[in-house]
Amino acid sequence: MTTLLDQLDRSRTDVVLIVDDIPDNLSLLHDALDDAGYTVLVATHGEAAMLRASQAVPDIILLDALMPGMDGFEVARRLKAQAETSHIPIVFMTGLTETEHVVSAFEAGGIDYVTKPIRPREVLARIQAHMQGARQARQARNALDAFGHASVTVSVTDGRLPWQTPLARQLLARYFDAPEGVAPQELLAWLRQVIPARLNGSSSGPPPTWFVNHACGRLTFALHQQTGDEEWLMVMTETSDQVLIEALTSEFHLTAREGEVLYWVVRGKTNRDIGDILGSSPATVKKQLEHIFPKLGVETRTAAAGLALSRVAQLKMR
Repeated sequence: MTTLLDQLDRSRTDVVLIVDDIPDNLSLLHDALDDAGYTVLVATHGEAAMLRASQAVPDIILLDALMPGMDGFEVARRLKAQAETSHIPIVFMTGLTETEHVVSAFEAGGIDYVTKPIRPREVLARIQAHMQGARQARQARNALDAFGHASVTVSVTDGRLPWQTPLARQLLARYFDAPEGVAPQELLAWLRQVIPARLNGSSSGPPPTWFVNHACGRLTFALHQQTGDEEWLMVMTETSDQVLIEALTSEFHLTAREGEVLYWVVRGKTNRDIGDILGSSPATVKKQLEHIFPKLGVETRTAAAGLALSRVAQLKMR
């Protein structure tokens, strides 16, 4: 089924969604934005705005604060709560300039606001100010999605994940118990330690990394670039021990359990360590090694580890 998002050529134009219940405002803004080269979508109430935003994922949203039914503040809160729309910049349009209303706009997730009556030139200037960042973020997301990367943006202030690729969502669910859309606390603590150095320019060289081990895998996070005031892009890489175990098992014609034992020998583990990892006794591990050594043509665990490292080029241990 073809969706609105599929129909839009995002490589040629930026998409703006205007949400306002007053037809004259919609017409005025539509014409001004259309003349400026934007693709313009419109919605006249909150429910339609939610649907259009989810279908088209616009680059920026102009959102009327006060509308019948679901007001703009509630629309913004709901969009920010959805993974697929949480990254979209929202500029509020309001006739209310009292401090509490301005604060409400920003608390709901807005990045800016313009006051009514609408002045198209002012609106265009505000959009242009925010569009470059939105465009760069969209291009980065599209590229990462296309190549199947596991990537997320993390809000350092509150731990939210404004955006994540499908693969990233799967890995986070596999490795952590944190609620969906929220960064694990240990990752957030690490970010708050390393980001100040990144901002001060005292960190050079490759991106700083942090990892977590789980079962037979390791998930590594690389801190790449700042994508918003308090948001940072991270790329995740999973190294699966199981792939290496299967390589050893195949290379030396071992049983599945012997392959696991040899793998942990290469990793420098003792018989007791291996027994704890595999749920067996040190004596059982010793007996399995007695079967492994003849298959490798060696007599000691040191020789077995050395041969495994030299024969299986894919092994990259730490």
